[in-house]
Amino acid sequence: MPMTVPLGREGGLFRALRAGAAREWDAYCWHPFVQGLAEGTLPLAAFRRYLVQDYLFLVQFARAQALAVVKAESLEAMREKGRVVQAILDETKLHLVYCREWGLDEAAVLAEPEAPETVGYTRWVMDQGFRGDILDLEVALAPCTIGYGEVAMRIEAHPGRLRDGNPYENWIVQYASPDYQAVARGAAERLDRLGESHGGAARIASLTRVFAEASRLEADFWQMGLNAS
Repeated sequence: MPMTVPLGREGGLFRALRAGAAREWDAYCWHPFVQGLAEGTLPLAAFRRYLVQDYLFLVQFARAQALAVVKAESLEAMREKGRVVQAILDETKLHLVYCREWGLDEAAVLAEPEAPETVGYTRWVMDQGFRGDILDLEVALAPCTIGYGEVAMRIEAHPGRLRDGNPYENWIVQYASPDYQAVARGAAERLDRLGESHGGAARIASLTRVFAEASRLEADFWQMGLNAS
């Protein structure tokens, strides 16, 4: 299984969470769905199912990031999370364009009900945010933002990586790009800072459980797409 150097800093919260939930993290970041993306063997029906549900996921992910504005620890953090919300809302428009390239009609995407995996994951994240503080919420959000960056790097490191003729090449390039890698790196660095300011070391057991559960729910999201093939 291809491995990458973890984001975050040595001794920081993100690496501690990643290590503490290694089984769930690896099952997510190197799920058979991801391997299929890397090798170009993922059934097209699986990817189409994923694309539709990922749009619906993004809508709810924007809501969770908006909750992070409310929970934010400072005015500057509120501004930054506000920019994140706007970026996700802009991404939903681009996502619909990408869906059309895959033959998915916009009206059909908008009319599609959320899968149980989409509902379960996104509402669980919101629940973590309502019940806890900004650190609890950011830990619940981290496997999505940071994980997609690592997924892309694992794909790039895979000996069986297919480039020419891979129908998923544009998707891979998007998350392997310097721009997205900077987003993932910034999210890991933010977790490290919050770990220091919000008593992460004293809460490591509970935070690891949250991180592991979010990683498991991410793997379930991949499996939801794979089940459609």
